[in-house]
Amino acid sequence: MDALTVAVSANLPVILWGAPGTGKTSAVLALGARLGLPVEVVVGSIREPSDFAGLPVVREGGTWFAPPRWAERLAAAGSGILFLDELTTAPPAVQAAMLRVVLERAVGDLVLPPSVRIVAAANPPAQAADGWELSAPLANRLIHLDWTISAASVAEGFTSGFPGPDPAWAPPPGDAAVARARALVGAFLRVRPELVLSVPDGPARAWPSPRTWELAATAVACTSVPRSARKAPGTSGDPATSGTVGDGGGGFEVRDADVERVRAELVVGAVGEAAGFELLSWLRDLDLPDPETLLTDPAAPLPDRIDRVHAVLGSVVAHVTADGGADSWQRAWTLIGRVAKCAPDVAASAARLLATRRPKGATLPATVLELAPILRSAGLMP
Repeated sequence: MDALTVAVSANLPVILWGAPGTGKTSAVLALGARLGLPVEVVVGSIREPSDFAGLPVVREGGTWFAPPRWAERLAAAGSGILFLDELTTAPPAVQAAMLRVVLERAVGDLVLPPSVRIVAAANPPAQAADGWELSAPLANRLIHLDWTISAASVAEGFTSGFPGPDPAWAPPPGDAAVARARALVGAFLRVRPELVLSVPDGPARAWPSPRTWELAATAVACTSVPRSARKAPGTSGDPATSGTVGDGGGGFEVRDADVERVRAELVVGAVGEAAGFELLSWLRDLDLPDPETLLTDPAAPLPDRIDRVHAVLGSVVAHVTADGGADSWQRAWTLIGRVAKCAPDVAASAARLLATRRPKGATLPATVLELAPILRSAGLMP
């Protein structure tokens, strides 16, 4: 439930897998109520492909693919949750029509607002009514979460009521956090290029592809938000009145172990167990220096391993981009010059990206002249 709450808050498309009658639909409806988002429930088994691709009608001398009413209601609301329930009861033709809806939020000729979240629920095909396997293209557009229950939790629910969504959650990550997470995932994939894409031979749930690595990077960013920034849904963020998570003043406690658990659920749900656990292990062992420290102290030690140097420079460029200042941009070139002496190919990659992020009014430091061979090899200067 924590992973579902984080995914919905960060607008990550997610699917819950679980046995019938275990409360998946009720949990999604409760989450929508908790977050103040309208929920439109769409069951694929009673829909036609035109309910997602649009019904062709003549309009003003042309053909218009008219969206269904549920899409119009979400568009009018401006935000909400599109809940695709009983997904494995949708036949292949309907699943194919859902592809643009899940990825592009397009329903016929109507594009849903970006703040509309996509949540799905499914029973394993063997337990679904006239069940179908989830197609690989549709599965690759979603983060897969296993919905499990225990006898103790059910017994407790009958005694004292079933719990709603946990108010301890991470706010959507900012652009800087996402950029840093993307740099980390990119550095990992340089070390393990064979994990970039692994298309399954048969029916599968989560599997690695550039699209799902993007989802995994956002999941890493979601679970990298500082503890002081985590807050309860619907609060203002003022520790004195809203109960900021971890503030010790009546807020909701979020333990580091909980954040790690949610990160694992989301990353593995995006790219699968083999690739996901390998990324998580790699991230756990990184222990990277703070970007600001590297920019401030020219003598700050750098990692020895190439993959960590890649990750460090990616984090620094993301930090400089978020800062937007000319001074930090110029100091970053000094760091790239240090790296160029031992790893010119790594420096060239970072230089290419940093050059495109030049702030207005920033002057080129003298270090750039020393990097001329590197910049030429990267195609950044004649």
